Amino acid sequence: MIGIIGIVLIFAMVFGGYMAAGGKIGIILHSLPFEMMMIGGAAAGSFILSNDIPAIKQTLRDIKKVFKGPTWKPADYRDLLCLLFEIIRLVRQNPVAIEEHIESPETSSIFGKYPKILKDHDAVDMICDTLRSASMNYDDPLQVEEVLDKQIDTNYQHALHPSHAMQSVADALPALGIVAAVLGVVKTMGAIDQPPEILGKMIGGALVGTFLGVFLAYGFVAPFAMRMRFAADEDSHFYKLIREVLVSNLRNHPTNICIEVGRQNMPHHIRPSFSDLEDALKGIRSEAA
Repeated sequence: MIGIIGIVLIFAMVFGGYMAAGGKIGIILHSLPFEMMMIGGAAAGSFILSNDIPAIKQTLRDIKKVFKGPTWKPADYRDLLCLLFEIIRLVRQNPVAIEEHIESPETSSIFGKYPKILKDHDAVDMICDTLRSASMNYDDPLQVEEVLDKQIDTNYQHALHPSHAMQSVADALPALGIVAAVLGVVKTMGAIDQPPEILGKMIGGALVGTFLGVFLAYGFVAPFAMRMRFAADEDSHFYKLIREVLVSNLRNHPTNICIEVGRQNMPHHIRPSFSDLEDALKGIRSEAA
């Protein structure tokens, strides 16, 4: 919703101010299809040229985060803590029984309670691989924490690629606008024998290219890239939470303490309250009883 408000505000202020100052919108509308074809087409071509197919698909998917925000919502963090609570409790009670859950999480009754988390292979792999390694006596907290940090950083850098790709397009758009404007000037020079009123419209149309390139770059594409980066930053907290809880488990803290360590290390705006989390955990305990 906030993204739509921003777009409306941009259009209203830019074109509203232009028309309020006496500008004629007809000149822009007449040149817009041709200038947009040149600038937008060149920008799309450069984007495709500089990225592979998976990166293009990921960027197109991540554009929705501009409007929907990060993937993980506060309720998802509470669900993650509940999932980790169930997993760690089972590890402590019956180490053998945990194998079926970490070897085949897609059929696990525990992971199955949290379908959104189950769909995220990075989160599931982080949990299962760490517990599997611990079962093979690779359970030094410092070493495991280092491995998880590297894994989180790798995933984070991958998540940042769409925002980098969008920022590259934003950086190119002003120059592509100048290209379109120069072509408009070339066209105008070819009609230099026309009356001044016609030449004036042609020059105005050429300048639309410069305007459009700058307008799209700094009014839309660069903010989109920034918003996508913000979403990647926010989503990284989800995986850091997994690290905190799993490392606490390797330090042999009680299960409740492991979960509380994870909760307290979360940013305040996504951290579930102690009472809300406790209510959710009570439901899990009652199911087990």
